[in-house]
Amino acid sequence: MPRFVSARPDASLIPLPWNTPLEEWPVNNLVALPRGISRHVVRFIRVGRHVYAAKEVIEHLAVHEYRLLHDLHRLDTPAVEPVGVVTERYDIDGNALDPVLITKHLQFSLPYRSLFTRGVRQDTVTRLLDAMVVLLARLHLVGFLWGDVSLSNTLFRRDAGSFAAYLVDAETGELHNELTDGQREHDLTIARTNLFGEFSDLEAGGLLDDSLDPLTLVESIDSRYRALWRELTGKEQFDGSEMHRIESRVRRLNALGFDVAELDIATDMGGSTITIQPKVVDAGHHSRRLLRLTGLDTEENQARRLLNDLDAFRARTDQQGADEAIVAHQWLTEVFEPVVTAVPEELRGRLEPAEVFHEVLEYRWFASEQASHEIPLEEATQRYIDEVLRAKPDEALTSVDVMGPLANPYDPSMGYVDDDDTVPYDPWEAEAEEVDPAEASFFDIDALRARHK
Repeated sequence: MPRFVSARPDASLIPLPWNTPLEEWPVNNLVALPRGISRHVVRFIRVGRHVYAAKEVIEHLAVHEYRLLHDLHRLDTPAVEPVGVVTERYDIDGNALDPVLITKHLQFSLPYRSLFTRGVRQDTVTRLLDAMVVLLARLHLVGFLWGDVSLSNTLFRRDAGSFAAYLVDAETGELHNELTDGQREHDLTIARTNLFGEFSDLEAGGLLDDSLDPLTLVESIDSRYRALWRELTGKEQFDGSEMHRIESRVRRLNALGFDVAELDIATDMGGSTITIQPKVVDAGHHSRRLLRLTGLDTEENQARRLLNDLDAFRARTDQQGADEAIVAHQWLTEVFEPVVTAVPEELRGRLEPAEVFHEVLEYRWFASEQASHEIPLEEATQRYIDEVLRAKPDEALTSVDVMGPLANPYDPSMGYVDDDDTVPYDPWEAEAEEVDPAEASFFDIDALRARHK
């Protein structure tokens, strides 16, 4: 009988065929989901209504990663949730098998290769880079040295037109109280090497737009990370007549989605020069506010979009002076929930509810512009469902054939079956405007400073 190490065990995992090497598991225990190519044997297993990712790896690495993921989860850092480690595995002949690390499948998430379909637009690539930069900065803020920064070790979820990135492999990671500049540079060096290889691989496979150069993309990630890190942690000096810059700095950090735990404010001997340095605790400023007001647990950009609609609802109903919690409850029951519940049961795996609401608002705006008058939300919702949502893939449990059928649907490392060059149709990609990736970043720090002087 194998040994299970878990803080929150799922008894339904115990009867699974742990005495069989993971690569030989029967298909009835598996579910075919997209994932990155891994140096380990990885399978997705379905147990009742739950789906888990199982990775076969040597014991000390499995236990190390399990504990690190627990620490990251405790710190509210975007990473997959650990479930347990299965050790003391033996096959029917008594031969020892490697332990298995079990994590929860991150619903509505996709590996980067599933997003780089033929014809993917430059703006989509830019949004992926932004998500990667934010993830790396968030990990560094909590003292996590990744050690193997790459797109392959990252999962992406849609986030109100952008993406949110999650760490999926912490095997080489280390958690410290605080990272030195040298440790952060170490991660950046690894990132440049790994990402250049991954972008070059996409380029060789014809999955990277001709206008996108792997080296330029890697340099873009590096420069954006440094600009974001300076904004999050850098010192700022000004004279006593510019005290408003203290509030402006906090507002800029909040606009980026980060909360400030404290400001270290110092003055010179004459009191004429003021120096401030923020202590940023974490991202999630908007998502925490939305959760407090409505109970909705969303990604950061989704929360930002929903809060904007809540503010518009407050103005539209002339309730600027009313209690915020009361208005939020009204908005939830009268605006958000009717949109979400209008989605038929069979389509609810297409996108998560907050992303559906965001896309309905986008659709309504475009439809109103075309019609030269405002389209009612109820009508826009139904039209969006019929014209857009029905054409989307199911992202709760997305099929593995996003880039074409796999030779083995349970093992992406075996490659894809050759098929034609048909470009998958994504209505949002098709209607997107061409954007210069150098100018499209959400984390345009110079533009942010101009807005919050």
